[in-house]
Amino acid sequence: MSVSDNLQDIHHRIENACARSGRQFDQIRIIAVTKYVSSDRAQEAIDSGIQHIGENRVEDYKEKYGLIGDQVKWHFIGTLQSKKVKKMIDDFDYIHSLDRLSLAEEIDKRANNKEITCFVQVNVSGEPSKAGLAPDDVIPFIRNLEKFESISVIGLMTMAPMVDDEEALRHVFRELRELRDSIRQLNLAHAPCEELSMGMSNDYEIAVEEGATFIRVGSSLVGS
Repeated sequence: MSVSDNLQDIHHRIENACARSGRQFDQIRIIAVTKYVSSDRAQEAIDSGIQHIGENRVEDYKEKYGLIGDQVKWHFIGTLQSKKVKKMIDDFDYIHSLDRLSLAEEIDKRANNKEITCFVQVNVSGEPSKAGLAPDDVIPFIRNLEKFESISVIGLMTMAPMVDDEEALRHVFRELRELRDSIRQLNLAHAPCEELSMGMSNDYEIAVEEGATFIRVGSSLVGS
């Protein structure tokens, strides 16, 4: 199927998920995860209406960025090494994987007085293979980010386990939403924390029902 056909199907599924959960379609933004596809395929997604592109390796996005540039908003969605920050910070509009103070320090150092829009990554499922903070560590971590003037925490990000158990997936997404709500109530100037980056090709409908505002969709949209 073409990207356009895939996107139409995803829109339909999101609309149904919104109807089931009392949400509005325009509350959800789709990030096309293009790490495994060509620049031409990424451009096809943009031509179909995609406004957000996600990449997860500093080494791999440069060709696409050179061809696509600022047609879209760019999201860094992978684990980010501190030593790689200087190579990518001028190109990306969002960083989804802030999870340690050393990384925050490097982002702040390289920001050149520009506000850097970040999601704090949370390992809600507790899987050893996943990066991110334990839920109990998130609020203290976010409070510690106040000293970094260039960092704005706009939300939380998580990855659910690759399982078919719908209730297990809901538990992960619900816990992230409840944690986000707790942070919002703190009214921290550096951490408005309005957004939720959660849900991928296999589980985005459940994520939408549980409050996702950004979903990260790769294989079901652009293929692999």
